[in-house]
Amino acid sequence: MTIDTSLLFIGGEWRTAYSGEYFDVLNPATEEVIARVPDAGPEDMKLAIDAAMAVQDRFANTTATQRSKILLAAANLMYERADDLAEIMTREEGKPFLEAKGEVAYAASFLEWFAEEAKRVYGETIPANTPDKRILVIKRPAGLSLAITPWNFPAAMITRKLGPALAAGCPMIVKPSELTPLTALAIAKIFSEVGLPKGALSVVVGKDPVSLVKVAMDDFHVRKVSFTGSTAVGKLLMKQAADTMKRVSFELGGQAPFIVFQDADLNAAVENAVIAKMRSMGESCVAANRIYVQRPILESFTDRLVAKLSALRIGNGMEDGVQVGPLIEPAAVEKVERHVADAAEKGAKIILGGSRGIEVGYFYQPTVLTNVTDSMLITQEETFGPVAAIIPFDTEEEVVERANHTHHGLAAYYFTRDIGRVFRLSEKLQFGILGANDGLPSTAQAPFGGIKESGLGREGGHHGIDEYLDVKYISLGGILSENT
Repeated sequence: MTIDTSLLFIGGEWRTAYSGEYFDVLNPATEEVIARVPDAGPEDMKLAIDAAMAVQDRFANTTATQRSKILLAAANLMYERADDLAEIMTREEGKPFLEAKGEVAYAASFLEWFAEEAKRVYGETIPANTPDKRILVIKRPAGLSLAITPWNFPAAMITRKLGPALAAGCPMIVKPSELTPLTALAIAKIFSEVGLPKGALSVVVGKDPVSLVKVAMDDFHVRKVSFTGSTAVGKLLMKQAADTMKRVSFELGGQAPFIVFQDADLNAAVENAVIAKMRSMGESCVAANRIYVQRPILESFTDRLVAKLSALRIGNGMEDGVQVGPLIEPAAVEKVERHVADAAEKGAKIILGGSRGIEVGYFYQPTVLTNVTDSMLITQEETFGPVAAIIPFDTEEEVVERANHTHHGLAAYYFTRDIGRVFRLSEKLQFGILGANDGLPSTAQAPFGGIKESGLGREGGHHGIDEYLDVKYISLGGILSENT
């Protein structure tokens, strides 16, 4: 799959940035420049908005079947080009090739799912309060939408937003991370090939995301904003959205607890802990950040986890057998180092890893900490790295209270054979996504999202398309009149 990285995709056309400037995209495993991408500015965002507005009414009035066919064709192309897309992703984001290929399939599944949901947008009739009236409910596209996506899942975080937007009949402007623009441009190329009307999708990326986003947030025509990223940025966007009363859906930061009770299947708990901790090198909002283990099985669990993590091969994700790639940039490595150093200073014991391990690239070894307490940064902030912080606990009541002691509420995991406990914790844990004996709960057909300061709205499932639909009701009078 060949894409021209010297051009942006705006209004269905490939063009240079208004500024004529470019910026470099680096491979985090080698620190080499792999592409130069146009540096879009406010003028480019305005062009994208104008193009979307020009096609909005026509696109909103296409049939659900037409939109469904476009989404399904795009999904099929993603599957066909999975190797090419995965290589692009690995080179710009760092995750191992096989993991990147898995993300491509995951990303395509959202287009498949919402291709079907496009045909399931139903209205209602409601009993009226007088005999001569009828009340009808219809759903219509909310309008031009903006997606602001992160670098850690550069394909899936786009399709999880773009799929429902296009299914609903909403044009969308995607502002991907400047760290990983190539995957976004590759997805744009796919949509340009499957018949998506010009203007229904633009990909605008630049080194100054604040100025780009401000244009869209200030423009009344942008009616919906979907953002995945930090809680701090989400709060700023929410304030900006208030000025024009935009609809928002935010998937923000997490502080996921991973709880292992003494009655759990220990092998399954360890296997799932590796998945929940190490997926995308721990650079995930749903990554296990605090691993609580009931005291009678603490030593056994720790030994097995160390054995699993120590066997993982770290290196360039394009090399065969590599299971752990680099972090995204130097600042990410520095944050992990700061968390580990703070924990060690406060009494934690480093029993695996604890250093970069490879001189070239932004690497950090899989690391295990024991003797971790709630006073350490690693239990208070999102680490976003391959560090497993193990914390002992004694009772169910205690661990629920400690797990909930955070402003975040995105994901939580717990492992137990007690069916009563499964249901109790599903109600007591204050998180939007719960993995009960499951370290990988994300799927296209389920509503992904958090509570508290981890966000608003849901992505995926039949709930996902509702975020892009306005509900209207029509009170129709004069039904019994012969002159109607």
